[in-house]
Amino acid sequence: MTQLQAGDYLLRPFVPADAPAFAAAIRESMSSVGKWMPWAHAGYTEEEALSWFAFCDASRAEGSAHEFGIFQLDGVTLVGGGGLNKLNTHNCFCNLGYWVRESAQRQGAAVAAAIALARYAFLHLNQVRVEIVVADGNEPSAAVARKAGATHECLARNRLVLRDGPVAAHVFSLVPD
Repeated sequence: MTQLQAGDYLLRPFVPADAPAFAAAIRESMSSVGKWMPWAHAGYTEEEALSWFAFCDASRAEGSAHEFGIFQLDGVTLVGGGGLNKLNTHNCFCNLGYWVRESAQRQGAAVAAAIALARYAFLHLNQVRVEIVVADGNEPSAAVARKAGATHECLARNRLVLRDGPVAAHVFSLVPD
């Protein structure tokens, strides 16, 4: 099982025992994470978490995505999630996403995870570009991208689809040093 050290945090694949904490983290975070993640909802269940974990495992096996839980260093206390997806093998770039449960926000977990995930993309997945796409108005996520060293490239029209439809999004990029 691939694990990534991320400063004061550990990134590792989700396991079934994480489902209760994952579902609780989503329900706890509706006023922050829920606004920007269309899949999050107030009644999020352990069964939905297990379905997501199975999808993550299948995506990792086929090489199309690498999703991780963000944990305290104990590897048990769930802080959030992050991953690399939409891998474009021809042009060697991918998307990097992250979320942190409301009770753990503004403590550096997202920045540490973003840096560790980008490093993993460059060193182990042979990517030459990592994009972070942030809905316009999601200032906390944009701040994470900047703190992780990403360059703001543009505000792209209709780049993301949220609950209320398409929205503009800021495109940030990271490239290897």
